[in-house]
Amino acid sequence: MDEARLNDFMGKLVNDMGGAAMLANVILGEELGLYRAMADSQPITPETLAEKTGCNTRLLREWLSAHAASGYMEHRDGQFRLPEEQALALAIEDSPVYIAGGIGVVASFFHDKDKLVNAMRGDGALPWGDHHPCMFSGTERFFRPGYKAHLIAEWLPALDGVVAKLEAGAKVADIGCGHGASTVIMAQAYADSRFVGFDYHAPSVTVATQRAEEGGVSDRV
Repeated sequence: MDEARLNDFMGKLVNDMGGAAMLANVILGEELGLYRAMADSQPITPETLAEKTGCNTRLLREWLSAHAASGYMEHRDGQFRLPEEQALALAIEDSPVYIAGGIGVVASFFHDKDKLVNAMRGDGALPWGDHHPCMFSGTERFFRPGYKAHLIAEWLPALDGVVAKLEAGAKVADIGCGHGASTVIMAQAYADSRFVGFDYHAPSVTVATQRAEEGGVSDRV
């Protein structure tokens, strides 16, 4: 046995465990609005953050300390600060690099553990629609910033002749539309086109229909 190789692997494994634990903390911070409360990148104490968010001060101190230890935040003299760069990824949903909402996908892997065990021991099947709901919401929130930043500005123009058709008025099928993030963004950009979103997961279609109404394009989606 190569003892050095074993030690290297154990270091990687423990590091991955720490990363998994931090993602759980990110999911907590996103759902509780903790990052949004720190989005101004100003130093804050656990007590003040507790007042702003209605959360338990003792647990917030542990949550903040974990972030500082992992390099997600800065700490000095009992105050914690979410730097501007981290805020773009964790707190500002309109940012093209916002990712905190999408980490809910990782939570689904653990929620679905027993289903995956049964599938592995059985016929291998786990229908997409049988995943935990956070898989669908997380997928939407993971991809939506990229759609907003690139779909209209870069991706569609890269397709030969497509933008001209959309501007003139086209009928578009968005296959695997999920919660309709891409469908709504395209419909808002191309007022003369009509869009039909298809998805295997009926509850996602229900959410997508709601998103179209919220986005003011339900008459064309």
